[in-house]
Amino acid sequence: MAVLPTRFLTPQDIAELFGVPLETVYQWRKKRTGPPGFRVGKHLRYDPDTVHAWTSDRMTADAA
Repeated sequence: MAVLPTRFLTPQDIAELFGVPLETVYQWRKKRTGPPGFRVGKHLRYDPDTVHAWTSDRMTADAA
């Protein structure tokens, strides 16, 4: 997997990282199926460590 930045990620970063449309990232959040994010005021952000853990979990679940 690519090395993630050390700063908090934006929804746009998540879309680029996974090669999906931005709307998909928002749908994941709405359905609670994507990496968990958090709000800083009105801005949505993602912790790179949490995104990495979510990705690892998905890879493990899909391999089973």
